[in-house]
Amino acid sequence: MIIVIAGLSLGILLGMLCPLDIPVAYSRLFSVALIATLDSVFGGIRADMDGKFDNTIFLSGFFVNAVLAAILVYLGDKLGIDLYMVALIAFGLRIFQNLAIIRRYMLDRKNN
Repeated sequence: MIIVIAGLSLGILLGMLCPLDIPVAYSRLFSVALIATLDSVFGGIRADMDGKFDNTIFLSGFFVNAVLAAILVYLGDKLGIDLYMVALIAFGLRIFQNLAIIRRYMLDRKNN
């Protein structure tokens, strides 16, 4: 779990030190891909706390979620439908569920 937190911290630090401007045309695509990858990160932290972390599942979920989200955004743009909202809602709900479970684990550890 320390590696995951260190990697996330390093990514945030690099993002702050090397700002990147995303063109408006790609903002939907980038936002959905970012949420999809964050879902995988928090899912990996939760799996580690459950003692069920598998690096293969984590990496495949990380990339497959990002690619699927990007495809949804692309198809939605071509069809004139805001499919990116579906991905944002689905991944957002999973992030909050994982965070709630992580919080409970941390509170249980503190109380024991």
